[in-house]
Amino acid sequence: MQMTDSNLFIDYKGVNVSYNDIDVLRNVFFKLGKGEIVYLIGRVGCGKSTLLKSFYAEAKISGGEARVLDYDLTTMPGKQVPFLRRKLGIVFQDFKLLTDRTVNANLEFVLRATDMKDSASINRRIKEVLDFVGMTNKGYKMPHELSGGEQQRVVIARALLNNPQVILADEPTGNLDAHTGKEIMQLIYQVVESGTSVVMATHNMRWVSMFPGRVLHCVEGRLSEIPASQLENFTLDDFYNL
Repeated sequence: MQMTDSNLFIDYKGVNVSYNDIDVLRNVFFKLGKGEIVYLIGRVGCGKSTLLKSFYAEAKISGGEARVLDYDLTTMPGKQVPFLRRKLGIVFQDFKLLTDRTVNANLEFVLRATDMKDSASINRRIKEVLDFVGMTNKGYKMPHELSGGEQQRVVIARALLNNPQVILADEPTGNLDAHTGKEIMQLIYQVVESGTSVVMATHNMRWVSMFPGRVLHCVEGRLSEIPASQLENFTLDDFYNL
Protein backbone atom coordinates (compact mmCIF):
# COMPACT_ATOMS: atom_id res chain seq x y z
CA MET A 1 0.00 0.00 0.00
CA GLN A 2 1.31 3.43 -0.91
CA MET A 3 1.18 5.57 2.20
CA THR A 4 0.55 9.30 2.36
CA ASP A 5 0.86 11.56 5.39
CA SER A 6 -2.87 11.20 6.06
CA ASN A 7 -2.78 7.42 6.41
CA LEU A 8 0.75 6.98 7.80
CA PHE A 9 0.33 6.41 11.53
CA ILE A 10 3.91 5.49 12.52
CA ASP A 11 7.08 6.52 10.71
CA TYR A 12 10.51 5.54 12.09
CA LYS A 13 13.64 6.43 10.12
CA GLY A 14 17.00 5.21 11.39
CA VAL A 15 15.70 5.09 14.96
CA ASN A 16 17.63 3.89 18.00
CA VAL A 17 15.49 2.83 20.96
CA SER A 18 16.87 2.65 24.48
CA TYR A 19 15.46 1.32 27.73
CA ASN A 20 17.10 2.03 31.10
CA ASP A 21 19.75 3.99 29.15
CA ILE A 22 20.78 0.94 27.08
CA ASP A 23 20.25 0.87 23.32
CA VAL A 24 18.02 -2.15 22.68
CA LEU A 25 17.25 -1.49 18.99
CA ARG A 26 19.37 0.31 16.41
CA ASN A 27 18.72 1.88 13.01
CA VAL A 28 15.03 0.91 12.90
CA PHE A 29 13.04 1.77 9.79
CA PHE A 30 9.32 1.15 10.23
CA LYS A 31 6.10 2.46 8.72
CA LEU A 32 2.53 1.67 9.73
CA GLY A 33 -0.44 2.63 7.56
CA LYS A 34 -4.17 2.72 8.19
CA GLY A 35 -5.91 -0.64 8.54
CA GLU A 36 -2.70 -2.70 8.64
CA ILE A 37 -1.73 -5.53 10.94
CA VAL A 38 1.99 -5.95 11.54
CA TYR A 39 3.47 -8.87 13.47
CA LEU A 40 6.72 -8.56 15.41
CA ILE A 41 8.49 -11.90 15.83
CA GLY A 42 11.74 -12.83 17.53
CA ARG A 43 13.26 -14.50 20.56
CA VAL A 44 12.42 -13.44 24.11
CA GLY A 45 14.45 -10.35 24.96
CA CYS A 46 15.10 -9.35 21.35
CA GLY A 47 13.38 -5.97 21.73
CA LYS A 48 9.81 -6.54 20.51
CA SER A 49 8.22 -5.20 23.68
CA THR A 50 10.70 -2.33 23.81
CA LEU A 51 9.70 -1.27 20.30
CA LEU A 52 6.03 -1.31 21.32
CA LYS A 53 6.87 0.73 24.41
CA SER A 54 8.67 3.29 22.28
CA PHE A 55 5.45 3.96 20.34
CA TYR A 56 3.76 5.19 23.53
CA ALA A 57 6.87 6.95 24.86
CA GLU A 58 7.73 4.53 27.64
CA ALA A 59 11.00 3.57 25.94
CA LYS A 60 13.26 6.43 24.83
CA ILE A 61 14.14 7.39 21.27
CA SER A 62 17.91 7.94 21.38
CA GLY A 63 18.51 8.63 17.70
CA GLY A 64 16.86 9.01 14.31
CA GLU A 65 13.44 10.39 13.31
CA ALA A 66 10.35 9.02 15.04
CA ARG A 67 6.74 10.07 14.50
CA VAL A 68 3.65 8.38 15.96
CA LEU A 69 0.38 9.84 14.71
CA ASP A 70 0.83 13.61 14.97
CA TYR A 71 3.67 13.50 17.50
CA ASP A 72 7.41 13.85 16.98
CA LEU A 73 8.78 11.58 19.70
CA THR A 74 12.21 13.19 19.60
CA THR A 75 10.94 16.64 20.58
CA MET A 76 7.63 15.92 22.33
CA PRO A 77 7.50 17.37 25.87
CA GLY A 78 6.50 15.04 28.66
CA LYS A 79 3.19 16.83 29.19
CA GLN A 80 2.09 15.67 25.72
CA VAL A 81 2.59 11.96 26.46
CA PRO A 82 -0.91 11.41 27.94
CA PHE A 83 -2.47 12.93 24.83
CA LEU A 84 -0.47 10.59 22.57
CA ARG A 85 -1.51 7.59 24.65
CA ARG A 86 -5.18 8.50 24.34
CA LYS A 87 -4.87 7.94 20.59
CA LEU A 88 -3.42 4.46 21.13
CA GLY A 89 -4.95 1.28 22.51
CA ILE A 90 -2.72 -1.13 24.42
CA VAL A 91 -3.41 -4.84 24.91
CA PHE A 92 -1.22 -6.66 27.43
CA GLN A 93 -0.57 -10.38 27.77
CA ASP A 94 -1.27 -10.27 31.51
CA PHE A 95 -4.44 -8.16 31.17
CA LYS A 96 -3.63 -5.49 33.82
CA LEU A 97 -7.26 -5.13 34.84
CA LEU A 98 -8.06 -3.48 38.17
CA THR A 99 -8.96 -6.50 40.28
CA ASP A 100 -10.93 -4.61 42.93
CA ARG A 101 -13.72 -3.42 40.61
CA THR A 102 -16.14 -4.74 38.01
CA VAL A 103 -15.66 -4.78 34.25
CA ASN A 104 -17.89 -1.70 33.92
CA ALA A 105 -15.93 0.10 36.62
CA ASN A 106 -12.64 -0.77 34.92
CA LEU A 107 -13.86 0.79 31.69
CA GLU A 108 -15.45 3.77 33.42
CA PHE A 109 -12.15 4.49 35.17
CA VAL A 110 -10.39 4.81 31.79
CA LEU A 111 -13.05 7.09 30.30
CA ARG A 112 -13.13 9.41 33.30
CA ALA A 113 -9.31 9.53 33.29
CA THR A 114 -9.53 10.83 29.71
CA ASP A 115 -11.91 13.62 30.74
CA MET A 116 -15.26 12.09 29.79
CA LYS A 117 -17.65 13.33 32.49
CA ASP A 118 -21.18 12.65 31.27
CA SER A 119 -22.47 9.42 32.83
CA ALA A 120 -24.89 8.68 30.00
CA SER A 121 -22.10 8.99 27.42
CA ILE A 122 -19.83 6.82 29.55
CA ASN A 123 -22.45 4.09 29.88
CA ARG A 124 -23.23 4.22 26.17
CA ARG A 125 -19.57 3.87 25.18
CA ILE A 126 -19.01 1.01 27.62
CA LYS A 127 -21.97 -0.85 26.13
CA GLU A 128 -20.68 -0.26 22.59
CA VAL A 129 -17.24 -1.72 23.23
CA LEU A 130 -18.53 -4.65 25.30
CA ASP A 131 -21.02 -5.49 22.56
CA PHE A 132 -18.22 -5.36 19.97
CA VAL A 133 -16.02 -7.83 21.86
CA GLY A 134 -18.88 -10.22 22.64
CA MET A 135 -19.10 -9.38 26.35
CA THR A 136 -22.65 -7.99 26.44
CA ASN A 137 -24.17 -8.29 29.92
CA LYS A 138 -20.82 -9.16 31.54
CA GLY A 139 -20.14 -5.67 32.84
CA TYR A 140 -21.18 -6.54 36.39
CA LYS A 141 -18.57 -9.30 36.67
CA MET A 142 -15.33 -8.99 38.62
CA PRO A 143 -12.14 -9.90 36.71
CA HIS A 144 -11.58 -13.05 38.78
CA GLU A 145 -15.01 -14.30 37.72
CA LEU A 146 -13.99 -14.29 34.05
CA SER A 147 -11.98 -16.81 32.05
CA GLY A 148 -8.66 -15.78 30.55
CA GLY A 149 -10.28 -15.33 27.15
CA GLU A 150 -13.06 -13.20 28.62
CA GLN A 151 -10.54 -11.04 30.45
CA GLN A 152 -8.62 -10.50 27.22
CA ARG A 153 -11.86 -9.48 25.48
CA VAL A 154 -12.35 -6.88 28.20
CA VAL A 155 -8.78 -5.69 27.68
CA ILE A 156 -9.50 -5.26 23.96
CA ALA A 157 -12.70 -3.40 24.84
CA ARG A 158 -10.65 -1.13 27.10
CA ALA A 159 -8.18 -0.51 24.27
CA LEU A 160 -11.04 0.50 21.97
CA LEU A 161 -12.71 2.98 24.35
CA ASN A 162 -11.17 6.12 22.87
CA ASN A 163 -11.52 5.02 19.22
CA PRO A 164 -7.75 4.65 18.77
CA GLN A 165 -6.11 4.77 15.37
CA VAL A 166 -3.51 2.21 16.46
CA ILE A 167 -3.64 -0.74 18.86
CA LEU A 168 -0.41 -2.16 20.27
CA ALA A 169 -0.71 -5.78 21.40
CA ASP A 170 2.08 -7.52 23.33
CA GLU A 171 1.63 -11.32 23.11
CA PRO A 172 -2.17 -10.99 23.51
CA THR A 173 -2.73 -14.76 23.18
CA GLY A 174 0.35 -15.86 25.10
CA ASN A 175 -1.59 -16.97 28.22
CA LEU A 176 -4.50 -18.54 26.34
CA ASP A 177 -5.20 -22.00 24.96
CA ALA A 178 -5.21 -22.48 21.18
CA HIS A 179 -9.00 -22.30 20.75
CA THR A 180 -9.39 -19.18 22.88
CA GLY A 181 -6.34 -17.62 21.24
CA LYS A 182 -7.92 -18.10 17.83
CA GLU A 183 -11.10 -16.37 19.03
CA ILE A 184 -9.05 -13.42 20.27
CA MET A 185 -7.19 -13.25 16.95
CA GLN A 186 -10.49 -13.24 15.07
CA LEU A 187 -11.57 -10.32 17.23
CA ILE A 188 -8.30 -8.45 16.62
CA TYR A 189 -8.71 -9.00 12.89
CA GLN A 190 -12.21 -7.52 13.09
CA VAL A 191 -10.61 -4.44 14.63
CA VAL A 192 -8.17 -4.22 11.71
CA GLU A 193 -10.97 -4.60 9.17
CA SER A 194 -12.76 -1.67 10.83
CA GLY A 195 -9.78 0.57 9.89
CA THR A 196 -7.75 0.51 13.09
CA SER A 197 -4.12 -0.56 12.69
CA VAL A 198 -2.55 -3.20 14.93
CA VAL A 199 1.08 -3.87 15.79
CA MET A 200 1.36 -7.21 17.58
CA ALA A 201 4.30 -9.01 19.15
CA THR A 202 3.85 -12.78 18.97
CA HIS A 203 5.64 -16.13 19.01
CA ASN A 204 2.76 -17.88 17.27
CA MET A 205 3.43 -18.22 13.54
CA ARG A 206 0.06 -19.95 13.20
CA TRP A 207 -1.64 -16.57 13.54
CA VAL A 208 0.50 -15.15 10.76
CA SER A 209 -0.70 -17.84 8.37
CA MET A 210 -4.35 -17.67 9.48
CA PHE A 211 -4.59 -13.88 9.71
CA PRO A 212 -2.19 -12.46 7.08
CA GLY A 213 -0.26 -9.27 7.64
CA ARG A 214 3.25 -7.87 7.40
CA VAL A 215 5.90 -9.67 9.44
CA LEU A 216 8.98 -8.03 10.95
CA HIS A 217 11.77 -10.04 12.51
CA CYS A 218 13.63 -8.63 15.50
CA VAL A 219 17.12 -10.06 16.07
CA GLU A 220 20.32 -8.72 17.63
CA GLY A 221 18.94 -5.23 17.97
CA ARG A 222 17.84 -5.00 14.34
CA LEU A 223 14.44 -5.05 12.67
CA SER A 224 13.89 -6.48 9.19
CA GLU A 225 10.75 -7.26 7.20
CA ILE A 226 10.23 -10.80 5.92
CA PRO A 227 8.92 -10.69 2.33
CA ALA A 228 5.48 -12.20 1.83
CA SER A 229 6.98 -14.66 -0.68
CA GLN A 230 9.03 -16.24 2.14
CA LEU A 231 6.16 -16.62 4.59
CA GLU A 232 4.43 -19.61 3.01
CA ASN A 233 5.00 -22.63 5.30
CA PHE A 234 7.17 -20.43 7.54
CA THR A 235 7.53 -21.80 11.10
CA LEU A 236 8.85 -20.54 14.42
CA ASP A 237 11.99 -22.66 13.92
CA ASP A 238 12.59 -20.93 10.60
CA PHE A 239 12.86 -17.47 12.11
CA TYR A 240 15.19 -18.77 14.86
CA ASN A 241 17.51 -19.82 12.04
CA LEU A 242 17.35 -16.54 10.07
